[in-house]
Amino acid sequence: MQSLCVFCGSASGVAPSFVTATQAFARACVQRGIRVVYGGASVGLMGTLADTVIQAGGEVVGVIPTALVDREIAHRGLTRLHVVDTMHARKSKMADLADAFVALPGGIGTLEEFFEVWTWGQLGIHQKPYGLLNVEDYYTPLIEFLDHARRAGFIRAAQRDQVAVASDSNALLDALSASSG
Repeated sequence: MQSLCVFCGSASGVAPSFVTATQAFARACVQRGIRVVYGGASVGLMGTLADTVIQAGGEVVGVIPTALVDREIAHRGLTRLHVVDTMHARKSKMADLADAFVALPGGIGTLEEFFEVWTWGQLGIHQKPYGLLNVEDYYTPLIEFLDHARRAGFIRAAQRDQVAVASDSNALLDALSASSG
């Protein structure tokens, strides 16, 4: 895995562990020589991710729609910043640039981006692995819901099993590497 798309919040959340886990994840990516692709903002966990990758000497590529350049405060210190026309173009460009996908803690946008790439995987649009970094059990209620949806017959077991979940950065990166190989 050479390039990883990371979805995460434009806010930092209330728990300091969200920031420290994002920093640890960014450093783990750099240590493995993984280029980080993300939404291009300088605020929240998105900004923490980018700043940490830069400080650690790694590559970070942002993709942001024109309408959000000011609202999400586009990060101007990236290896590369792509400014695109729409949210759909943002997600498509990030997917094209990545070998795998991870969701760190985030809100509606993070979930929407993650579920879209998961859907694309189910439809055969890509064969790339995806996972959730479960910081402080942030995603545990979602994981429980996904398991409920599987038991209810709306998600097949194989589809549910394709989502790698770990609370440790290196364990998640190992799972994604094993799935992509």
